[in-house]
Amino acid sequence: MVRKCLAAIAVVGLSVSTASAQDAKTVISNASKAMGVESLNSIHFYGTAQNGNLGQNNNANQPWPMAAMNDYVRAIDFSKATSRATWASYAVPVTGGRATLVVGTPQTQQLITPETTAWAQQLEIWVTPWGFLKGAAANNATVRAQTVNGQRYQTVTWNSPFKSPGGQAYRLVGYINSQNFVERVQTWVENPVFGDMLVEAEYTQYRDNNGLKYPAQIVQKRGGWPTFEMYVLGAHANPASLQALLTPTPPPAGRGGGPGGAGRAGGPGGAPAPTSEKLAEGVFRINGAYNALAVEFADHIVLFEPGPQNEARALAIIAETKKVIPNKPIRYGVISHHHFDHTSGLPAVVAEGITIVTPEVNRTFLMNALSGPRTLAPDSQSKSGKKPVIEGFKGDRRVFQDSTRTFELHVIQGLPHADGNVVGYLPKEKILVYADMFNLPTAEAPVPDPPVVGTGVFADNIDRLKLDVERIMSVHSLNPDRLTSVADIKASLGRK
Repeated sequence: MVRKCLAAIAVVGLSVSTASAQDAKTVISNASKAMGVESLNSIHFYGTAQNGNLGQNNNANQPWPMAAMNDYVRAIDFSKATSRATWASYAVPVTGGRATLVVGTPQTQQLITPETTAWAQQLEIWVTPWGFLKGAAANNATVRAQTVNGQRYQTVTWNSPFKSPGGQAYRLVGYINSQNFVERVQTWVENPVFGDMLVEAEYTQYRDNNGLKYPAQIVQKRGGWPTFEMYVLGAHANPASLQALLTPTPPPAGRGGGPGGAGRAGGPGGAPAPTSEKLAEGVFRINGAYNALAVEFADHIVLFEPGPQNEARALAIIAETKKVIPNKPIRYGVISHHHFDHTSGLPAVVAEGITIVTPEVNRTFLMNALSGPRTLAPDSQSKSGKKPVIEGFKGDRRVFQDSTRTFELHVIQGLPHADGNVVGYLPKEKILVYADMFNLPTAEAPVPDPPVVGTGVFADNIDRLKLDVERIMSVHSLNPDRLTSVADIKASLGRK
């Protein structure tokens, strides 16, 4: 079925009868001639690029962080809807030190094939200027004249045969300028935070290679900021070496599994971890791949980290919280910080009617992201019809308090990882909850050299705030899984 859909994109030209469709056929034909696409079946281009990390910016209102992709090479076979890109990446160790070449990781090679990729990956073929024209010629495109920022375009629209989880066809819109070059292509893809997320690719500074027109500069944006930028040094139509260019590189011998990281204690066949545990009267750790902290008040509940990972995890956290603290509404959900691995379940939080609490620096971004349409992959938020309620608190402190309990939020100062990162503190119970600042060191390096920057910032802030802490809970489970202490944190820094 997938191959049939791709064939519809790549090969089959659909006859049309309306005047609008006939105009579209002419526009597409003229652009295909101008760009050398008529006899183009495959392409090879290369240059230098950089990749943006969606949802991991250091400040919610700033662009995604970019990483260099040296010696970037990409080949596309439009007839088979297959693409392969390779590059070399250099990474700075999180503990500091000199950047080193990342070898043999999945990130150094991107494969797009009909059998293994969904539209989120397939669009990388069809939003290219050449792929867009081929898809438009095959899929009953329409056209309209449009002026954008004072420039006249022929705006071509067509629907992919691929269907979204909500049953809609994915739509592509291309802007063809007065030179008959594709200058910009837009499509939309489902995203847990943004909903129907705009993907926009811009193509400028066109060059020529024996009739093939290719852009010297490519910028793709997701969520409003670049996630891919490339300076194209050269491009070749129908390369003779296509098969070699598309052949994947096998993984290094002995390499297996996914990216490393702290996991929960126990291995295959061990007893499953409890879904929650009581830390104090009315205080529960909700256990999982990402932990949450449920705090009971007289007539409501406050949840710290209510929506990590995805909708399913958020729903599980909410359900377990209601189980351990029954008959009280979850009124507030505090996020540790705005990164998407900690917020991709927020649509379920919105659907529950929970007020999201975060420092003011994150409020506008989250409000805009969670207020967009969510039609491609309807979720609990879109089905509920509820709108996000977000409380952005000003200053470095927010306190929840009634006659039964006090729960303090403190904004961590000086943390490179994320502005607006907060910790939760229960002064009576002497419990502190945090995310992304400390992991237990290894036996081989009990005092990392150089010290981990985030851990040092964490320890300094505990001292600055004069927090009297006995137990510290991490949103990411430590390995082995347990609560930690100030003594553990300072020991990893070589401090007493």
